[in-house]
Amino acid sequence: MKNLVQMKMNSVEYLRKCASDSKKELIDVIMPFWLKYGLDRVHGGVYTCVDRDGTLMDTTKSVWFQGRFGFVAAYAYNNIEKNPEWLEASRSCVDFIEKYCIDADGHMFFSVTEDGKPIRKRRYVFSDTFAAIAMAEYSKASGDNSYARKALDMFRNIRRMLATPGFLEPKSYLPGKSHSITMIMVNVALVLKEVCDDEILDTQIRESVREIETYLMHPEFGCILESVNPDGSLIDTCEGRMINPGHGIETAWFLMAASESLKDDHIRDLALKVFEWQYKWGWDEQYGGIINFRDCRNFSCQDYSQDMKFWWPQCETMIAALYAYKLTGEDRYLEIHRQTEEWVEKHFRDHEFGEWYGYLHRDGTVAQPAKGNLFKGPFHIPRMLIVSYILCNEILSAGE
Repeated sequence: MKNLVQMKMNSVEYLRKCASDSKKELIDVIMPFWLKYGLDRVHGGVYTCVDRDGTLMDTTKSVWFQGRFGFVAAYAYNNIEKNPEWLEASRSCVDFIEKYCIDADGHMFFSVTEDGKPIRKRRYVFSDTFAAIAMAEYSKASGDNSYARKALDMFRNIRRMLATPGFLEPKSYLPGKSHSITMIMVNVALVLKEVCDDEILDTQIRESVREIETYLMHPEFGCILESVNPDGSLIDTCEGRMINPGHGIETAWFLMAASESLKDDHIRDLALKVFEWQYKWGWDEQYGGIINFRDCRNFSCQDYSQDMKFWWPQCETMIAALYAYKLTGEDRYLEIHRQTEEWVEKHFRDHEFGEWYGYLHRDGTVAQPAKGNLFKGPFHIPRMLIVSYILCNEILSAGE
């Protein structure tokens, strides 16, 4: 990292402003919105199906978001300010998870009623991964080490479920490898490492990195594929050729974090390569913003939302760009951050009612104004703001 005196003054000013703006948006806009409209002060946990102005549209609770907001509220407490309301919100979500969201077989539900009755269970373990990071981050915030042990137990159970043939219903009867679970396990292991000392966490990171590099990265297309054959070869169908630019960009910054944790330059180089590839596929040169899906052979995508702009890929791009700048000192990464931030400000932020729109048409017009559903809620945006605040301050401190 270049010394601060060598950095262009406008870069220093930009980073200071980014840190300040990220903290302010989190404290003044995002957390108040979800504490007011999302937090269930009767049954515990959090609602996410809210309209543009926060009006509750559906009391169904996403189990994903019990873990996600449990994590975010504690993460904000640990890194932004010791706000007791945030710690209590995290505890509310963690308690709701333990009381209602884990089935008898150890596999968690996908959605439940507001008072915790099961509605749906799905074939994957993302509810479980988000619960694990919530337990870990809450342990750090509260000082209660029992939650760190619970997080590690959950992590081991996730590995057990993934390794047990037939335990999880397959997505497809054609065998293959998936990007989603491979990359999320890197992040889960990194979060747990903050409070748990167990070699299984580094083992998981290296296993996931090996899977990504060996099977999912495809230099002939310059991308990460979402699903591949068992040997890593292309599944030459519409679904098999799909590139999810934002998802790969998220993987890139997970790998950047892993490279720092393991002090591994090879993982760092992989991370930067993935970011370059996915950003090239994702950035819309005509309208701006990160587009949803592309086909690695440049055929038309079959997904109906293929040319839309969702909120979360923009968040992942801003994190990855700052992380890449931290690792390299190359100004072009700050430029990526700047143009993404400007596009978000112009199209996603709702300055009248707060929070961000989630779903835009390709040209940036609003497709629907709701602020949440079972998949959008208080996670990607607040996580981005917290990580951005941390990264900006780390970069500035390193240059002093």
